Amino acid sequence: MTIYALSSGSGISGVAIVRISGQDASKAITLLTGKPIPKPRVASLRKINNVNTSETIDEGIILWFPGPESYTGEDMVEIHVHGGQAIILALQNELSKIANFRLAEPGEFTKIAFQNGKINLLKAESIADLISAETEMQRLQAVKIMKGKSGEKFNNLREKLLKILSFIEAKIDFPEEDLPEENIKKIKKDTTEVLNQIKKILDDQKVGEIIREGFKIAIVGPTNAGKSSLLNNLSNRDVAIVSEIAGTTRDVIETHLNIDGYPVIISDTAGIRNSKDEIEKKGIKLSLDRAENADLKLVVVDSKSIDLSGFLNDLLKNNAILVVNKSDLIEGELEPEVTKLDHVLISLKENLNLDKLILKIKDRLKRKFIVNDDILITRERHRHHLIQCLDNLTNFLEKNDKKDFDKAAEDLRLATRHLGMIVGKVDVEEILGSIFNDFCIGK
Repeated sequence: MTIYALSSGSGISGVAIVRISGQDASKAITLLTGKPIPKPRVASLRKINNVNTSETIDEGIILWFPGPESYTGEDMVEIHVHGGQAIILALQNELSKIANFRLAEPGEFTKIAFQNGKINLLKAESIADLISAETEMQRLQAVKIMKGKSGEKFNNLREKLLKILSFIEAKIDFPEEDLPEENIKKIKKDTTEVLNQIKKILDDQKVGEIIREGFKIAIVGPTNAGKSSLLNNLSNRDVAIVSEIAGTTRDVIETHLNIDGYPVIISDTAGIRNSKDEIEKKGIKLSLDRAENADLKLVVVDSKSIDLSGFLNDLLKNNAILVVNKSDLIEGELEPEVTKLDHVLISLKENLNLDKLILKIKDRLKRKFIVNDDILITRERHRHHLIQCLDNLTNFLEKNDKKDFDKAAEDLRLATRHLGMIVGKVDVEEILGSIFNDFCIGK
């Protein structure tokens, strides 16, 4: 089948691009324009007509990319027309009339490019990340992965393991032959070296995933402390309902922010208190779960009633800033148990010291996002396969020391398989489905 889709953004625009890929892609040019195929990669101005009536749809640019020198590796056409909805719908309707043409599925162009060896799986993922990047840091990370450094690293580690496996399989095939002592030492040395490199890659504080998904900040605390007002203030818009009635927020309210290029997801949560209301109790459980999974907690309390015992004490133990609201009502000095904590006094009503709170948040972000060239993991999928590879290599070393070569070889095969699954070196149809379904249609 030949596929087609709108590859530019939806909505009204100056120019829209409809992409076509497949063995019959060239048919679209001749049927829609009534003219022969233009020179490869040369923009040609053509009238684009209905297939059957020759009625003009629009006048636009045709670009012809014969395979395999195209994005997908197949014959490809790009049709550039004016970006009005009626034009796009009319063009897509005409394409649907051509035999063996169908609308592309999400990510199908990039999936075909991967299957035809134009890109590896890591680059395919980085293309999706680049399209969805909302901050400069996310863009830079996606571009770095696109350049291929991660793929090169994982392929090199896999090649080393395949070389070791060749020694082990030679021993299995010729059991009467003893492995030379220097080969035995080299197997152990090279395997340990790969194992240590994987450990180093995994010891990255999950920075790559946090950059891609966003730094999670949870606003937590008792009822009526000003949590929703703080979310609205940080977002510069009314995200959450603010009320003096305790327990107004019952679900987690989330907003995405760009703070100096850092991707941040801030969540307002239900006020934590003893409640008999079943719905509110579920909201409180969600609050505690969100706090547990957050990269930073803003624990908001009312200056008139600061009680840091119980759940507040637990929340403040790790990755937390104590935010004392209504500071304009404070009389005298704060208690030592408050001042010894990482805290900031604010007044949302008087708009006091919010700049200090934002500086504290930025400081936490900068400390978390100390990016270096060793950050290679950007998805949980990568981490899972590396952990599995590590386990298999540990088992391999144990069995190899006992000269149980048959079982050791299987562990080594599994280790190489997991590295291969990161870059797409093995059959991973189920993984491909989950990855490419996250793409927009037309990519």
